[in-house]
Amino acid sequence: MIDEHTKKEAVNRLKKIEGQINGIKRMIEEEKYCVDILHQISAVAGALEQVSKIVMKRHLEACVTAAIKTGTTKERDKKLDELMNVFTRFGK
Repeated sequence: MIDEHTKKEAVNRLKKIEGQINGIKRMIEEEKYCVDILHQISAVAGALEQVSKIVMKRHLEACVTAAIKTGTTKERDKKLDELMNVFTRFGK
């Protein structure tokens, strides 16, 4: 579960990203220089990666830790498999 601190941090970052996206849209509509647009897209990708790390940290602290400490073997294995899939999909 996402706690209030994590939710607030993630939502604040997403609001900033939303502003960046609107800026990119405006740049495209105004036919700004392509490289400048690409720099902004890269910045948004990096910002989204930071949101992903915030959520991942919370998942590790809460869900995975709880499954390891108090879960059944089946629950632990399921959570670890899920975690490996997340790392495979989102890891760089």
